[in-house]
Amino acid sequence: MSIEKIVEQALQDGYLTPAMEAEVGRICDNASELSIEEYMALDRLMGALLTGEVVAVPRKQFINVMEELVLTEAIARVAEIEATSESSLDVGDIAAYALNRLPPLYATTEEGANYQRQRAKAELQELIALQIGEAIGRNLDQPNDNRTPVVGKSTGNEVLRQVSNLLQVYAPTFEQKAQS
Repeated sequence: MSIEKIVEQALQDGYLTPAMEAEVGRICDNASELSIEEYMALDRLMGALLTGEVVAVPRKQFINVMEELVLTEAIARVAEIEATSESSLDVGDIAAYALNRLPPLYATTEEGANYQRQRAKAELQELIALQIGEAIGRNLDQPNDNRTPVVGKSTGNEVLRQVSNLLQVYAPTFEQKAQS
């Protein structure tokens, strides 16, 4: 992907992902000289970052490739929906919903991240798309002003009962193994 296309995508979506940032860096590192168009695109990107029109998604010392893939898919789908309808969707809510239902794919090097990306695209792309679709559906069905907390105000005993029930469902043999 070219610098111009990356900048165009960032301006359209309002986000500069770590993958987009890395690609711009790779292009700049490998080019002996940038064209005027590339310099102009970088200038537009810097201006958009400074004004807040584009937000840079922060980098980490480790990479959860699943976050990149989900965020990229969510941004693309949300931009598509918002361009063709009056709906306004929260990319963060959609990505969080999907990420809570998908396996993390962590890497500490770019080589490891590339491996995880290839693996995810080969094995998990359909699942990612499905979870993003479900998240968008829920986001469209549940306006922001009608949200209710999943855990309501409860007494100490009620919270303990809920935790106990969860443990019985998800770890029914835990105490048996611990006592053995």
